[in-house]
Amino acid sequence: MMMKNKQILLAARPVGFPKAADFQLVETEAPDLKPGQFLVRSIYLSVDPYMRGRMNDRKSYADPVGLGEVMIGGVVGEVVESQHERFGVGSLVVGMFGWQEYAVSDGTEVRLVKTGSAPSSTALGVLGMPGLTAYCGFLDICKPQAGETVVVSGAAGAVGSVVGQIAKLKGCTVVGVAGSDAKVAHLTDDLGFDAALNYKSTDDYYGKLKELCPAGIDAYFDNVGGPVTDAVFGHLNRFARVAICGQISQYNATQLEQGPRLFWKLIEKQVKVEGFLVFQYANQFREAMQQLTAWVEGGQLKYRERITAGLENAPRAFFEMLQGENIGKQLVKIS
Repeated sequence: MMMKNKQILLAARPVGFPKAADFQLVETEAPDLKPGQFLVRSIYLSVDPYMRGRMNDRKSYADPVGLGEVMIGGVVGEVVESQHERFGVGSLVVGMFGWQEYAVSDGTEVRLVKTGSAPSSTALGVLGMPGLTAYCGFLDICKPQAGETVVVSGAAGAVGSVVGQIAKLKGCTVVGVAGSDAKVAHLTDDLGFDAALNYKSTDDYYGKLKELCPAGIDAYFDNVGGPVTDAVFGHLNRFARVAICGQISQYNATQLEQGPRLFWKLIEKQVKVEGFLVFQYANQFREAMQQLTAWVEGGQLKYRERITAGLENAPRAFFEMLQGENIGKQLVKIS
């Protein structure tokens, strides 16, 4: 009997903020396996900010999702049929299987889930791409030193929350920027940040950062861009380091904002600014994952997940993530 497979396709290119009509829920039949392939039943789907860029009709760091194609996305799933010698039935795997209930793979860019005592869902969060992004990008570019002041934007998200905790483990003073009082409380009370700024409760980002970072800012991990980053630039110390991970404030813009031209500050303070993609650190993933897992199991690295039930609700979970309604990692429970 053929297996029914629900899928969510990209139906239209969004203009501005995406909407429900940009997606289409369909039901197909899972294909038969060929030698060397296996069938995965999806359990958890990750929704992430980068997906917004993949919905546009232009190539940036990766090819766009084609119209009528299954939306891209990382998935933790169980192997339910197999003709592959490495991935046997019952194996838990993580890979880019997309927004669908079932997927066929030959094992390319798929790995077994190894999260120690942590739930398998963490393979899409703190022990997955977000955790690796935080660990590799922050340590390589920002090079934190004990006693320095580190600022993280998007600090309550899946990446930023890990960056801030790593900075604390390295002996830094850490200030987070987030979008609600609940997120500020989570950062300071649960994750151990020294201070946090709710950017929605003030227009004076520069003044608030001056209050929270009296010694200036030595390292900045940027997930957001926009006015917050403009304000941070005014407080950077000499030889500060800035890692550009994301610019979520601009992902849905129909035209680019004209911000203050502050690059002269980079000259004055001799600042290093570097953008990165996590995949450039692939040769460090094994070491990074070992350390992240040890920190999680030792209670030194905490995480939170926001889980939405049902594949049909993946678009809504995606919208809510883009609007900042999640604290920690946003997931969709498929089965």
